[in-house]
Amino acid sequence: MNLTHAEEGKEYVVSRIDTDDEELDAFLFSLGCYSGEPVTVIAHRKHGCVIAVKDGRYNIDTQLAQAIIIEG
Repeated sequence: MNLTHAEEGKEYVVSRIDTDDEELDAFLFSLGCYSGEPVTVIAHRKHGCVIAVKDGRYNIDTQLAQAIIIEG
């Protein structure tokens, strides 16, 4: 399951990042979004969602949300 299907307010664990783009991997890693890290969807928006990772909140687009595979 990816972040676009996540329930708002529930904490999930990032299983993997499903992308071939090394820059995108590096960007997500700099945010603290990598395998084994907890992530919470704060709100779903029309063109993406708001997530909480570590001590930050980020607004990410749908394409990026679909690349973050979660379990939980």
